[in-house]
Amino acid sequence: MKQKLSAKHYRNSRQRERILEVLRSTECHPTATWLYDKLKPEFPKLSLGTVYRNLAILIDQGLAQKIDAGSTFDRFEAKTKPHYHLICRKCGKIVDFEAYLFPEIDEQIQHSTDFDIAGHRIDFFGTCPECKEKS
Repeated sequence: MKQKLSAKHYRNSRQRERILEVLRSTECHPTATWLYDKLKPEFPKLSLGTVYRNLAILIDQGLAQKIDAGSTFDRFEAKTKPHYHLICRKCGKIVDFEAYLFPEIDEQIQHSTDFDIAGHRIDFFGTCPECKEKS
């Protein structure tokens, strides 16, 4: 997926820097509420709205992305290089799959259509090992 570079300029924010640091340090694809709970002790005046606004800025800057996994809550990650997701339909767990299987697909689709392709996303849905073991 190509990285989007925003034409907007944003002032530096310590809260935004910490949100990005926390996103980069976890593999769990957190919700905004999870990030809020992690950072609230460090920033007592932090609001959930501030977390969402900063996530939107990070996404606009191409430093984070939102994962729509079909759950009630949006999930986020700082990994912007091409990769896929394995999503458990039972517990909602999201696991990164690092192999980039179809690097030529963007160019093929663009040549076949009138679309200007900026990237693609492929998610795989199934049951994670922990949920399979419980069944």
